[in-house]
Amino acid sequence: MHLIIDGYSSNQQILRDEEFLRKWLEAYPAKIGMTRISPPYVLEYIGPVLEDWGISGFVFIAESHIGVHTFVERNYVNIDVFSCKDFDTEKAIEDFREGFHLVKLRTCLIDREWPKAESAIASQQSFIYYERP
Repeated sequence: MHLIIDGYSSNQQILRDEEFLRKWLEAYPAKIGMTRISPPYVLEYIGPVLEDWGISGFVFIAESHIGVHTFVERNYVNIDVFSCKDFDTEKAIEDFREGFHLVKLRTCLIDREWPKAESAIASQQSFIYYERP
């Protein structure tokens, strides 16, 4: 499963807070039944376009990874929860909505499960898009 969340936050302080993101990535995998296998990595990015600065955080989990990228001046955040193990996606969406104070978000759920006997011809993947106010 690959849960993608793109959202706008009402709290710019959270989007710039490296310690908040580090603690979130340290604790969150266990909350959705995943196994953290690395410390969280959190970095600030400042590039040639000032409005694009933000922080990025990443944690490896035994099931794959969780990544968060913020764009502070735009109040925008990209979140990925990628796992070969099923998890409660609705709970994850609500957790991120509350934790990052998301006032508007768009989600996409990609089913990455492969059939038991994959043929040489790729099968159609399942994409589910949701718009949330």
